[in-house]
Amino acid sequence: MDAVASLPTLDGLRAHVLQVLCGCERLDPAQTPLHETVVTRSGRPCGLFFQVQGPRLVKAYAVWAGEEGRLLFYDSTGRRFAQTRLTDAPDPLRLAG
Repeated sequence: MDAVASLPTLDGLRAHVLQVLCGCERLDPAQTPLHETVVTRSGRPCGLFFQVQGPRLVKAYAVWAGEEGRLLFYDSTGRRFAQTRLTDAPDPLRLAG
């Protein structure tokens, strides 16, 4: 079963991603930086790629597919372990600025 969330702001989206990724890899969210990159399709922003890095070369990541309204979470082995469907999310077109 997929989680469902309302995350209307980028800050809320980032906080949710950090909590889920750190929870999976048992990292401390207060000490784990969240890196992000804008994802584009045909030159237009359509989402974000997030990554956290921990000790022992642990890297987990998430993809926000803005047009689809969902977050996909992957653990350090590359296996998708969670998905969150968004009932409310930021406009991905506003990521251009």
